[in-house]
Amino acid sequence: MKYGKTIVFFISLLMILSLSAGMVWAGKTSVTLNAQAEVPQGSEITIMITVTHSANSYFHYTEWVRVIINNQEMARWNYSASKRPEAAIFTKEIKYTVNTPVEIKAEGSCNIHGSQGPAFLKVSLKD
Repeated sequence: MKYGKTIVFFISLLMILSLSAGMVWAGKTSVTLNAQAEVPQGSEITIMITVTHSANSYFHYTEWVRVIINNQEMARWNYSASKRPEAAIFTKEIKYTVNTPVEIKAEGSCNIHGSQGPAFLKVSLKD
């Protein structure tokens, strides 16, 4: 009987480790930005935000992604255990009219590990 409890303990421990293995290997949420670097004043640009986070699951997922332009939040997407991102790598898109030079900052965060840090992009005006 002494060995029976030990075996049950190790089997339970093995199951817990197996279920959480994806979370151990998954890291922080990272974001990259893509947009034109130089445009005429008054131009509308498309800003592509690519978000990467492996092992999106019920317990471990990208919790939010936000885009800040010239120190003002312009877009935000919130996720939850029941409304997770569509894939490990996904893209969001926003439109913005450039009237002055622009500094874009985007960041995402994992609900467990946090963020890999913000991504930055500058858009200048053509002469």
